[in-house]
Amino acid sequence: MPRSESPVDDTTPKYVHLADQLATRLRAGEWSMGKLPTVRDIADTYDVSSFTASRALQLLRDRGLVVTRDRSGSYAAAERDADPVARWAVVMRVSPGPWQSASEAVVRVGFERVVGQGAFALRPLAVPPTADAAEVDRATAAVAKGGATGVFFLPSRVSEDTCRQDEWFLAGCRKRGLPVVLLDRNLRGERRELERDLVASDHADGGRRCTEHLLALGRKRIACVVASPTSTHTDRLAGYLSAIENAGPGRTPIVLRVPERLEAREAYPWIADELVRAGTDGAICYQDYVAVGVILELFRRGLNVPRDVAVVGCDDLPIGQSFALGVSSYTYPSEEIVRTALRVMANRIAYPGDPFAKVLLPGRLVVRDSSVVG
Repeated sequence: MPRSESPVDDTTPKYVHLADQLATRLRAGEWSMGKLPTVRDIADTYDVSSFTASRALQLLRDRGLVVTRDRSGSYAAAERDADPVARWAVVMRVSPGPWQSASEAVVRVGFERVVGQGAFALRPLAVPPTADAAEVDRATAAVAKGGATGVFFLPSRVSEDTCRQDEWFLAGCRKRGLPVVLLDRNLRGERRELERDLVASDHADGGRRCTEHLLALGRKRIACVVASPTSTHTDRLAGYLSAIENAGPGRTPIVLRVPERLEAREAYPWIADELVRAGTDGAICYQDYVAVGVILELFRRGLNVPRDVAVVGCDDLPIGQSFALGVSSYTYPSEEIVRTALRVMANRIAYPGDPFAKVLLPGRLVVRDSSVVG
């Protein structure tokens, strides 16, 4: 086997490249259901350190491709996700607002592209904000009655009340023996303990890459806009702060936390006013629809984007390409998230006692007019 099977991107950790190469061999059936080489054998074959080989195997375990058995080694995981009769419920709690349908599409598209791997029922958790535990439990029962053998769940980020409803929903899934894999974010809360498997975009990587992009353009005062206390926002903020710190002395972090009481149309002018007040020349917004709203508000204040303020969004939603000024954005790897979530679900069903996995999948930065002066 060649020691280098794919070109190396210097911005991606070596262990990620190694994991991708091993995953290709796994999918090709090279090890079938048998035992994988040891860490030392992998390190020798690919001319890497044992630490890199070990981290690559850990990433494969997180993706659900590999299982580890005590005192025995690593083995290829069962291909339960490829069962054509499997039925999965995909339940979403997307934040309300003018671009709610676009946000839903970010999750939906990945499942639609891999629909041949199972039967999917995509549905919202349709309960009113005032619903109590009994009402949420009835909604959970309806999901179970649909014949689902597992649930993929996108939690709410809106409020403590909706978070409580999410907790009731997950409790109902546990009561009915339905395994759950969370999509893109953990339940709402600062430093919330992970109590379910989670497959998400690597928002820390996104925050870092967006910040480094603006720094490379010579931007001096870059703000990071966050809202809810969820893992998506805190991870992105962590990536931003890391990039600012690595840029050296003289860089001051500017963190704008949008008040949760504000509706979307109130939030955009609030963000724009804060950007102007802080004297920023760059801004990272937590989603593309926020970036578009902020750009329009900056124009209303007589500022030019990107000359005066360069703006970057996240998720690469269609709205970011709907205007003459395209929005630079960090993509959401929807198809890879779904394929990985299926494997994590398969491992959860096969090995219900395994520790919970948090799998982060990198996107890529797409540069458009909102950040680069033409």
